[in-house]
Amino acid sequence: MSVCTSDCRCFAYRLRLASSLRPLKTFHFLVVRASLTLALLLAFSSAGAFDADAALWAALESGGHVALMRHALAPGTGDPNNFRIDDCATQRNLSEAGRQQARAIGARFRERGIKNVVLFSSLWCRCLETARLLDIGEVRPFPGLNSFFRDNNQEAARSAAVRKLINEHAKGPSLMLVTHQGNITALTGVFPQSGEIVVLRLDGDKLIVLGSISER
Repeated sequence: MSVCTSDCRCFAYRLRLASSLRPLKTFHFLVVRASLTLALLLAFSSAGAFDADAALWAALESGGHVALMRHALAPGTGDPNNFRIDDCATQRNLSEAGRQQARAIGARFRERGIKNVVLFSSLWCRCLETARLLDIGEVRPFPGLNSFFRDNNQEAARSAAVRKLINEHAKGPSLMLVTHQGNITALTGVFPQSGEIVVLRLDGDKLIVLGSISER
């Protein structure tokens, strides 16, 4: 007949305790490993985005490229029914956040010493104000950059006018074109956010999208 001493009972208790803690230790290990993996992925992602942005800024600085920019933040869609192109009060305009966004984007250009761009803008007030607040050169209104949101029949003619403008400035300083989402999408297939810049280069008669620069 066997007899279990107090030492035996203590050992059994410790064994049961260790068994009950094992799942907690495993769970803790998995959480730590997942957290480290996520941190590494975010770090590599941020580094990749930084490198891509750096290459796009370098392209613009080198000249011969196009920065196709959607106007800064202007809440809403389209324009009021009483819209008139010569009256900003009848249009959808930049919010204060949009004005701050435009200034910040212009500051990024100046930080990189990019001050010699040729700057054109749609005649819509939100585009003209964006272009002026960039403060990186004389703003030249260009009807080919005007919105065709109300009249899609204008898409082909306006896209052709922009392509012609880009061809005329293929050599020399980079072009900065401030326009609307629809115009940019028609030319590039990219659906930009407010203030986003799509960087292009001309390859023969084709526009090649190199990437886009978004607000930090």
